[in-house]
Amino acid sequence: QARLVESGGGLVEAGGSLKLSCEASKVFFSGEGMGWYRQGPGKERELVARIKYTGATEYGDTVKGRFTISRDNDKRTVYLQMNNLFPNDTAVYYCGLGYDPRQWGQGTQVTVAS
Repeated sequence: QARLVESGGGLVEAGGSLKLSCEASKVFFSGEGMGWYRQGPGKERELVARIKYTGATEYGDTVKGRFTISRDNDKRTVYLQMNNLFPNDTAVYYCGLGYDPRQWGQGTQVTVAS
C-alpha cells in the first residue's frame, strides 16, 4: 500500500498564503494522478484541485485563481500553493492518490483567521 504524508498546514490570517506538500512512497508516482481535497466543519469532503500524470489540472470552483496544484515527480511530491486565503477555506486538507482517489493521507489542518 502506498504511503502519503501531508505537511504545510497551519494557522494563517485571511489574505495570507500557505503551501501544502504531499510526499508519496511505495507507488509509481509519475504514473499517477494526484489530488487535494478538503473537509470543513460540518461539510462533506470536496475537490480542491487535482493533477493528472500528464500535468493537466482541474480546480474546484471556489479556489480557481487562488490555488495552484503542481507536482515534482523526482521528489514524488504534489504541492498546493494557496494564496488569498479566506476564512471559509478552513478545513482539513487531504492528499488523494489517483485522479479519482483510492487512498488518502492523514490530512493537515488549515485554519484561516478573519
